[in-house]
Amino acid sequence: MAGDQDYAGDVTVAEVWNQLSTNSDAQLIDVRTQPEWSFVGVPDLGKLGKRPVFVSWQMYPDMSVNPRFAEELRAQGIKPGQPLYFLCRSGARSRAAAKAMTAAGFTACYNVAGGFEGDLDAEKHRSRLGGWKATGLAWTQS
Repeated sequence: MAGDQDYAGDVTVAEVWNQLSTNSDAQLIDVRTQPEWSFVGVPDLGKLGKRPVFVSWQMYPDMSVNPRFAEELRAQGIKPGQPLYFLCRSGARSRAAAKAMTAAGFTACYNVAGGFEGDLDAEKHRSRLGGWKATGLAWTQS
């Protein structure tokens, strides 16, 4: 796990799965938008007896930062001190969310490197190179 002073660091999807399966306090927070959750898919933590928390970091369609992000997380039971793993499409929005929550007093905020869909491959497609889906972790799609 690599880190800096702004947040606890970046972790791989395999590290996240391991932490979620061994630490009952660990929580996955999917910060993508409603259309992404609906049409691209979401992580499935059912085998772990958990569910992701869904709170958008940026608001669709204008993609402005959600001014109530920390408040919405608290309303879903997220507490300072919990290991929090922030996930987005590729790792950029989730890094921003991890930094913001660290600044808000949450001490164990990690960015899921590669995100849900991973990086673009040579053909400019996602979900083939890194990320939750390409790694073969459980996910569902509506």
